[in-house]
Amino acid sequence: MVGVFRAAFIAHVPDADPAKHRCVIRTSLYELTSVLVKDDDEAVEVCKELAQKEGVHAFILCPGFTHKSVARVVEAVGEGVSVNVARGDGPSYRAASKIMREVGWFEKEKRKN
Repeated sequence: MVGVFRAAFIAHVPDADPAKHRCVIRTSLYELTSVLVKDDDEAVEVCKELAQKEGVHAFILCPGFTHKSVARVVEAVGEGVSVNVARGDGPSYRAASKIMREVGWFEKEKRKN
């Protein structure tokens, strides 16, 4: 029998350090790990590690993941692990993009490339 349901939320953030930018929230039935990553390569490695070493059962990926990057995560975590993507509607995307632009999010992305 599984002790708790383990999920992880993974989000792209241009200045993230996944070793530093993570937290865990626990109840008696649920454990949610949130990790911020710079790019898809970090996301794949973090998800693989969480699935294999921490026994995460389900991943929720931020809207920034493309279909191809979702497929990479699915491949990395293996059979029997749920992979989901958080998606919003048009107005929600525009609202989030506006704030991200205002804080310089996209300029940080350009600098790292």
